[in-house]
Amino acid sequence: MAIAEETLHPDLVIRNKSEPVDPEGELALKEELPGWHGYVEWENYPERKEKVKEFMKKFDFPGPPEFQLVPLPKTNPILEGVRWKQYHYALGKATQDIPAESWDFVLKEKSPDMIHVLQFPYNGEPPRDRLVSKPITDNADHFVRNHGGIPEIDEESYFFDMGGLVNNPKRITMKMLKDESIFPRQSNVVTIQCSGTRRIEQIHEYPGDGDELINAPWGEGAIGTARWTGVSLKKLIKYCGGIKDGVDPHKTHFEFLGADTYFKKGEVFNYAVSVPHRKVKLNEVLLAWEMNGEPLPKIHGFPLRTVVFGYIGARSCKWLTRINVLDHESPGPVQRKEYLYYNSQVGKHNASYSSGFSIQDMPVSSAIMSPVDMDQIIHDGAIKLKGWAYSGGGHWPVRVEVSGDGGSVWYEVPHENMSQKYYYAWRLWEIDLPVDAEGWLELCVRTWDNSLNTQPTYVRSAWNWDLHVTSSCHRVKVYSINRSRPATAKKLKQFEDLGIPFLPITKPGEMDLESEEEYMHQMDARGGRDPVE
Repeated sequence: MAIAEETLHPDLVIRNKSEPVDPEGELALKEELPGWHGYVEWENYPERKEKVKEFMKKFDFPGPPEFQLVPLPKTNPILEGVRWKQYHYALGKATQDIPAESWDFVLKEKSPDMIHVLQFPYNGEPPRDRLVSKPITDNADHFVRNHGGIPEIDEESYFFDMGGLVNNPKRITMKMLKDESIFPRQSNVVTIQCSGTRRIEQIHEYPGDGDELINAPWGEGAIGTARWTGVSLKKLIKYCGGIKDGVDPHKTHFEFLGADTYFKKGEVFNYAVSVPHRKVKLNEVLLAWEMNGEPLPKIHGFPLRTVVFGYIGARSCKWLTRINVLDHESPGPVQRKEYLYYNSQVGKHNASYSSGFSIQDMPVSSAIMSPVDMDQIIHDGAIKLKGWAYSGGGHWPVRVEVSGDGGSVWYEVPHENMSQKYYYAWRLWEIDLPVDAEGWLELCVRTWDNSLNTQPTYVRSAWNWDLHVTSSCHRVKVYSINRSRPATAKKLKQFEDLGIPFLPITKPGEMDLESEEEYMHQMDARGGRDPVE
């Protein structure tokens, strides 16, 4: 699926599409290094960033599309990211092809039936049933949440710099990093979850901030688990002589910078986030070059990325270029201005960056992946449910409970029906839920972790303006047809004998509901329609 030309730059108001976007060479942007295609360095050149900021003011870029107060389009990709493509196109040769090249990586490296939530920067999740088919997610099915384009970096040319408040700043190559005589290698099974997982539930009930990149309409699949292999950042700090004396460890942050270009309110950046010192001290930050025994896919950060255990996925930086030890959190917008959790009375009218707290550890959460909302299920007194359960911050799911009546009566998932425990990973589960009732039912799930944390009851309980962390009990409405009831079994047999499909339930059956004889018999048994004087 190619990116249509008209979605790349349909509304660049001061430039003719047939002409170069930057004909006078105002910016003259170039790729930073040989073998680093798609990488433009911004953070080391503040004057370049300022020049781009002024240059971008010349364009009347389109605003974000409305996708909350109107139905989502039944398209795949759901949203195209037109303005983000235009930002890259406007800056000229160094960045204008990145949207199309990034989409090519999606087509090469991801499953063909991915749900493309946002075409560019790419955000996508796998089909729900396949996500919970195995405890370790296939690379092609692992969700992707990118903030910019996908750079293509040659491993032989690759290096990253370790600097800031360390005693001996170093430049590290992949050859050095993979030398086990210098850095012991480790592998960890880690779940990465986007804070936008299940955001569509908040959108459906109570819309919020409408930026399509920051608040994309994710379903239940923005989560995945892999075995990551690499080197602990803690070992690298030791190799660089440790942190300088006098630095307060309680204020220290480790900043990660990526090679991707990121835009925020008319300004341009390299992706930058940070984690506090305690995460590194606890050995919970991995510099990973393998994903499930294979080199990182380019779309997931080849040749090197960070994997931060138990934290929001945004802190796991892809296409790593630098690590800086700072005495404060990263000043980058992704760290300070995004992934903030607000009180429910905060919104467009009164929000400020400082009034939201930074989302780090992911809370306990779970989801029913099968059946799905609006399924019509013919069963014999039990409905099979499958799903995932996860808790971040080094916690793990201990108990999963499901309900067939919206949360009044709960059934515990048998322990043998749950996948293996890990310190930093999800557990998959399944259960045959006893169901006698017929008609529309509300199935729901909740999880308890090892610290007795559980989930809010309803979406409204934890709604927030940026629509992050939908961790309430996941609810699925299904229509129950219980074949173990004699009257239901008889009716289903009639449909079968006549060769008439029973489903969908909304399609009228081309048959009488009962014979004249049956009708009269039942009316007599019920005492007729009217009372007797």
